[in-house]
Amino acid sequence: MKEINLSCPVPHAPGTTVTLAHGSGGRLMHQLIGKIFLSAFTDPALHEAHDGARLEPCPDKLAFTTDSFVVRPLFFPGGDIGSLAVHGTCNDLAMCGAQPMYLSCGFIIEEGFSLEALAVVAQSMARAAAQVGARIVTGDTKVVERGKGDGLYLNTAGIGRILAPNPVSPERVRSGHVVILSGDVGAHGAAILSVREGLKFDTALQSDAAHLWPAVAALLESNADIACLRDLTRGGLATAVNEIAQKSGCGISIDEEKIPVRPEVAGACEMFGLDPLYMACEGRLIAFVPPDHVERTLKALRSAGGEPAVIGSVCESPASEVRLKTLIGVERVLDMLSGEQLPRIC
Repeated sequence: MKEINLSCPVPHAPGTTVTLAHGSGGRLMHQLIGKIFLSAFTDPALHEAHDGARLEPCPDKLAFTTDSFVVRPLFFPGGDIGSLAVHGTCNDLAMCGAQPMYLSCGFIIEEGFSLEALAVVAQSMARAAAQVGARIVTGDTKVVERGKGDGLYLNTAGIGRILAPNPVSPERVRSGHVVILSGDVGAHGAAILSVREGLKFDTALQSDAAHLWPAVAALLESNADIACLRDLTRGGLATAVNEIAQKSGCGISIDEEKIPVRPEVAGACEMFGLDPLYMACEGRLIAFVPPDHVERTLKALRSAGGEPAVIGSVCESPASEVRLKTLIGVERVLDMLSGEQLPRIC
């Protein structure tokens, strides 16, 4: 009879990369969670190592959001997938007039991914959460086979307490409202593009990824009547104003000359035939306010470090349409993209 060689499937000692055994639920997975995630995320709720986080009651209304991040490359000028995930999730809460409180995070890791890089991402998430006062209280880890995950994907969810006295919603946008932009546009998308294509500029091109809650908190403190807020992520400024126009049923008029675009961003867009108005931002917002609240809105945004600009207004017609007054004075329809200008930017 042929001899059968049996061996006990004991996982080998951890090396420098993630293996399928790190996602098996056994010893290696617990070592991964302990050495990388629990050392980075120090919240007591997470360290209970329970199936979920027990949260304190909140007297305010709550906002809840979820998001996923598949950015390529994982590390880019001005950030990485970890900080981007926290910024993006907290910013979605802030657009509801909510202070970010609790975050969850799911790590989808490809076999062979560097443990050192994973630790960097986790530490980056922890720093970004601490900056805005949010707590990472629960999470999950999964490992997929080599070639199936492109390194690392993140899935997040967030809960925030709504502090805005009135609903912050596209449905409150009315004719006569003024459109205010918190800063220059397109830097995040251009930074991702520069890394992918190996572009070099005289001025360092950095992502604009940042927390928007400080700006929103300043707006609430100013008592500005904020009808609607929207962060400019996929599809950029053009997509954001179109979404508001369609949901509110109003027309929106935008003046291209008033929209700030950094020279290096404009240069990158011109080189590749892209429109900066469709380039993603990860730290910019638009606010819709009544005319008599414009000055206090601008002052509040400046106090939070922004360089805001009045870029347009809301009108009754043409309904649900965005018109752009171009740099040469011609008015045209500013529509949504029919495809994807630059994939994998968040």
